[in-house]
Amino acid sequence: MKALRELAQKIAGHDSRRVQVIQACIIGLAAGLSALALENGVFWLGQLRTYLCTLANPMVVLPAVGLTGGLVSGFLVQRFSPTAYGSGIPQVRAFILGAKLPLDIGVAAVKLLAGSIALGSGLFLGREGPTVHMGAAIAAHLNRFFPTPPSRTRQLVAAGAGAGLAAAFNAPLAGVFFVIEELLKDVSTETVGTALAACFVASVATRLANAPHVETSRQIAELQISFAPHDLLFWVLLGAAAGVIGVVFNRGILLSLKFYREVLAKLPLTLRVGLAGLISGLIIASIPDPHLRNFATLRDWIVAGHSEWYMMPFVFVGFFFLTLVGYGSGAPGGLFAPAIVLGSSLGAMVAYLEVYTFGVGSPQTMALVGMGAFFASVARVPGTAVVIIFEITGHYQLVLPLMLANSIAVFVGSRLDKGSVYDLLREYSGLTAPEKPKIASAFMTTDYMAVDGSRPASELEEVFSDPERERVIVMRDDVLIGILHETELRRFRRYEFPAEATIGNFVDQRAVSVTPETSMDEVVQLFSLEETREVPVVKEGKLVGIIRRSDAMRSIAVDVTPVGGLIGHGQPEKQQ
Repeated sequence: MKALRELAQKIAGHDSRRVQVIQACIIGLAAGLSALALENGVFWLGQLRTYLCTLANPMVVLPAVGLTGGLVSGFLVQRFSPTAYGSGIPQVRAFILGAKLPLDIGVAAVKLLAGSIALGSGLFLGREGPTVHMGAAIAAHLNRFFPTPPSRTRQLVAAGAGAGLAAAFNAPLAGVFFVIEELLKDVSTETVGTALAACFVASVATRLANAPHVETSRQIAELQISFAPHDLLFWVLLGAAAGVIGVVFNRGILLSLKFYREVLAKLPLTLRVGLAGLISGLIIASIPDPHLRNFATLRDWIVAGHSEWYMMPFVFVGFFFLTLVGYGSGAPGGLFAPAIVLGSSLGAMVAYLEVYTFGVGSPQTMALVGMGAFFASVARVPGTAVVIIFEITGHYQLVLPLMLANSIAVFVGSRLDKGSVYDLLREYSGLTAPEKPKIASAFMTTDYMAVDGSRPASELEEVFSDPERERVIVMRDDVLIGILHETELRRFRRYEFPAEATIGNFVDQRAVSVTPETSMDEVVQLFSLEETREVPVVKEGKLVGIIRRSDAMRSIAVDVTPVGGLIGHGQPEKQQ
């Protein structure tokens, strides 16, 4: 790793931004390969499960495989990495916000192995959440070999998470949007650039490897998309329905967690996941249509319109229940795929209502719009939901109905219940602490370079001799003068410095500053008005710290520390 770090610095010429881009590319490649490994693991175990059903009665095979896989998966999580439970997105978000949670290659390895077994054995959960968790864990681990400031560490971890999502969906732009909307809530150049690099590399890796979901995306892209004037009314209806049912889904997830915690409190995680696998196997085995047993093609089967209208309510209710059974147990699986499947069936139901009302409609189109609307309602990321469906299908015509339906879904959902499913899960898992007063002193740092403004201007070259240094604080007699940027130095190089010129002569004397007691709301507003990356914090005329833009954006989010349990059930899990 030392050699890798030295090579990256050599290629980038010790430019910190270039080093960060190279780091993001390495993280993106690792995240893409891990997502590919998870997908293939789930795929081959699913194929084995299907093959076994041809040799024996599915009513025996599926429950047995579900029970065995659940027990093994639960044991791996409980024994080796308790924080690898669930989707992992609440853990990643909490880590980015400052919670001291384990996030390293060990977490990624357990998530990969346990997730493959849980999903491959028949639990109806998604692999997208685990790929996000794995990507973030890999990024956090690799970052140990490339020491960076906390703000850049958060950017790299978020980029790794976005790369995992991009690789899982074959949707690089969706990965970037997810970083901006859900994880960092920041649109700075560094954040977007880092996420773009990681998501691009991750998507290229999965495409070159011809991952199974890439071929599936091509099949969806061949569907015919059609609209009619009266579709507008049903897009609105679909968005409103998705908003209401999305809230029910989110609350249902919490109720399932509480059920396992309170009713099955004495069972360890291993047995809870095993029980979920057994129940899931029994339900799946009782489904007569084989298409509904194959989760890998279930979404495409619904979207293609192969089902009869009367099947959709049963599909929605049945898989809604299967999601609650699987996720509530603490199994290492996500909610992306279930939300998309439920959304497609909801969209199909609205389409059949349109056909009954007007005699014409497009179940395929409405199912795709429903996928985006329901996911937007559940996760409260309307932009990400638009981009995911657009990138999965390749149909630009879907953008407008998705924008309308997603906006309505999020609007309705936010009026009924605050917060996304990941916010609710983070709070329930004990990762949220009471909010502290958000003032400048709580977010400022003393890690900065200060120089005496009375020094000769000819020493500017020496001040910026370190390639990592982009700006310095200029002071005189411990009093702040201003901030001198390296870009300004380039402009000054054109002229010959007068002998009497000092560094302070080249600094704007009207430097913007705040006090330690200044509200962070005011600081954030200041950043939106001023073209600066940091604001000095001054007390009684003297500099006491600085606030960087990334820290100001972080203050918008909720402060978190790990207070409760880590298994998603509110209580610490005992190691067996």
